[in-house]
Amino acid sequence: MKSLTDSAPLMLVCHPRTPSRAIRGIDVVVGGSASGILTLAFVLEGELSDLRIPEPRVSRRGHELWQHTCFEAFLMAEEGPGYREFNFSPSGEWAAFTFRGYRNGGALEVVRPPGIVVRRSEERLELDAAIHPDCLPPGRTLQLGLSAVVEDVDGALSYWALRHPPGRPDFHHADAFALQRVLP
Repeated sequence: MKSLTDSAPLMLVCHPRTPSRAIRGIDVVVGGSASGILTLAFVLEGELSDLRIPEPRVSRRGHELWQHTCFEAFLMAEEGPGYREFNFSPSGEWAAFTFRGYRNGGALEVVRPPGIVVRRSEERLELDAAIHPDCLPPGRTLQLGLSAVVEDVDGALSYWALRHPPGRPDFHHADAFALQRVLP
């Protein structure tokens, strides 16, 4: 998924308490289009046969996607405290939430669901997501937390992010919002 303002690939790092031998790396490219759509292109490389990857389904709102392999984006306008969370499953399912503050919120009403395209080969899983501007938090400057949860064949989860806060994995923590993006 190419756009007008693609970033260089950004590398997600695995939380030190949740290692995965099956994954060589996860990158994401952030982009935007002239129409205001935010694009995210995630690429996971590794031994996919050692991972549990949800099978393709009809694109729809899903529940508790973060309990299995999925890619995530946390978007905060300016300095917050409110933010939005988006989960994108390789199944094609998605979830969207809005928060007034740290973990204080619920489901986001979505008129235009995110677009998801998934490609898979023996050692590469690619997921492109497009978020319509109506779903973005208000404001021109966004703080982004980009992350992934990956389940191995034994059910163990590894947590990947641009930056992890101290302690246990927590993508909602303010320290996880590691990338700033100014919208057109």
